[in-house]
Amino acid sequence: MIISKQKSPEEILCSLEGYGRVFLVGCGECATACQSGGEAQVAQLSKLLAQAGKTITGTCVPSAPCIAAKLKAEMAKYLNAVRQAEAVLVLACGLGVQSFKDNDRFGLVVLPACDSLFGAVMDAQGNFFEKCSMCSECVLALTAGICPVTLCPKGLQNGPCGGVNQGKCEVDSQKDCAWVLIYQALEKQNKLEQLKVIRQPKDFKKSTKPHKLILK
Repeated sequence: MIISKQKSPEEILCSLEGYGRVFLVGCGECATACQSGGEAQVAQLSKLLAQAGKTITGTCVPSAPCIAAKLKAEMAKYLNAVRQAEAVLVLACGLGVQSFKDNDRFGLVVLPACDSLFGAVMDAQGNFFEKCSMCSECVLALTAGICPVTLCPKGLQNGPCGGVNQGKCEVDSQKDCAWVLIYQALEKQNKLEQLKVIRQPKDFKKSTKPHKLILK
């Protein structure tokens, strides 16, 4: 899940300067879950923009705007409203914004209403926690399912560092050291010998951007 946070009203209005007619697009998945671009947020922002003198030509909340097929199927219902707009404001992560731009047939100005923060898992209480940095070289099989690239502020491949204090991270004394957690998990699995293997620096060529995956 991609976690996003809605930009301030001031920043949104600044980006819309010079555009009077606006169409709003939300996101039925990630942005709905983290309350940055669901039905309620789209309605709320529509009201704010109208009060600021903007004409809202329409709104929609595709189930997943980052998936072209779902975006197109939803937008087909609103072609007239989109055609009347000068700009499209997307309440989703950067993927949703760029997906709309890639599939826009009218050449409209496409603007983000949110900032993309991180990829996360959601716990049973509805809280979000960053767990994966999508580094293209997963080591979870060697670290008992605990990601040192993400959970260690230093991203250490071989840890812990010299700053660990009573099992806590030197960067944040309220957090458990990721490598202490890895040690404890490997100990339960009787796999502590894995810690004796010195891991080489990550091959950052594998994470050269932009990525692509072509399915044939």
